[in-house]
Amino acid sequence: MDKIFVREIFYYKRYYLDFFESLRPDVKAKFNWTLGLIATVSRVPVKFFKHIEDSDGIYEIRVEAGNNIFRVFSFFDEGQLIVLLNGFQKKSQKTPKKEIERAVKLKKQYFDEKESK
Repeated sequence: MDKIFVREIFYYKRYYLDFFESLRPDVKAKFNWTLGLIATVSRVPVKFFKHIEDSDGIYEIRVEAGNNIFRVFSFFDEGQLIVLLNGFQKKSQKTPKKEIERAVKLKKQYFDEKESK
């Protein structure tokens, strides 16, 4: 049975892909499963996809593999298009501020490039 996609996922430049290529096979499989869930389920559980407070539209995609937690930042463009940005392994309770700042900067860069076309 074919899955119906409710969202489209777009990789901005190679930020996500470079991160993805650095992961172990089991973590890659979990990311693929999670992205499939986000693309095909109307209401994605917050455990996998949530808005970052005070971030101007940045969302985090969350994957757990054993005791390791990985995050990828993203945002929406044109309704149901999710643009993937930087990823990292989370090593503390709090999400590193520099990673959020990087995501905000990449989001701005994306829209600046889009506007100039």
